[in-house]
Amino acid sequence: MVSHWKELIRYRELLLVWVWRNIKVRYKQSLLGVAWAIIQPLSATILFAIVFSRFVRVPTQGIPYPIFYYSALLPWTFFASSITTGVPSLVVNMHLVTKIYFPREILPIAYVLASFVDFLVASVIFVGMMLFYRVPLAASMVLVPVLLLVQIILTLGVVLLASALNVFYRDINFIVPLGMQIWMYLTPIIYPLELVPERFQGLYMLNPMAGLIESYRRIVLTGQWPEPAHVASAVMVSLVIFLLAYWYFKRAEVVFADII
Repeated sequence: MVSHWKELIRYRELLLVWVWRNIKVRYKQSLLGVAWAIIQPLSATILFAIVFSRFVRVPTQGIPYPIFYYSALLPWTFFASSITTGVPSLVVNMHLVTKIYFPREILPIAYVLASFVDFLVASVIFVGMMLFYRVPLAASMVLVPVLLLVQIILTLGVVLLASALNVFYRDINFIVPLGMQIWMYLTPIIYPLELVPERFQGLYMLNPMAGLIESYRRIVLTGQWPEPAHVASAVMVSLVIFLLAYWYFKRAEVVFADII
């Protein structure tokens, strides 16, 4: 595993070039360009805020609906976009996989990093929301980079595993949209964690995104420190998924060119 990581570091320039290429291709011939990185979470936020404040009252502990939903949709959009674009990365770029050698994980990782750039762009709107709603800066916010790191590890694990499986089973392309929709409803995005029955919360928190989204909200919106159990569960599950996924990816890598 360490040797694979060292090799990936040696190819870091190729990785950066591929990230930049993905960003340019994503918004090529687009009238709004990088603004689409903001439009997607912002439009969903507006829709949720209208529906769940006017028609179906969802408690938000006094937090204004727009920032309550945007604080969850911002990291979720990064997660979902990374998986949606990263899973088919090997198959879409089969002309490279079959002709030249490079660490194959560069392709899915590049899509994750490109989505992370979109996340940073969309974060500008969130900063503006914090100023508008006068959300104070709290000491707990120092943990935001830690949560982001855990989320990136989880995202890389899911993308590496699913992209490798997609080489062998093209059904994965059809499963991903449905799976992401179900996963979103199993994560406290459109509702607070308090609405989940207590007897089910132990099982519910095995979903690492649930612990991460809940921790983001506690840290940023309420200024509270996250529940240690939620963060610990998210860290452990994310690390296990990443290590197993990376191990499987490198094992399967040797036959990618033959199958694609």
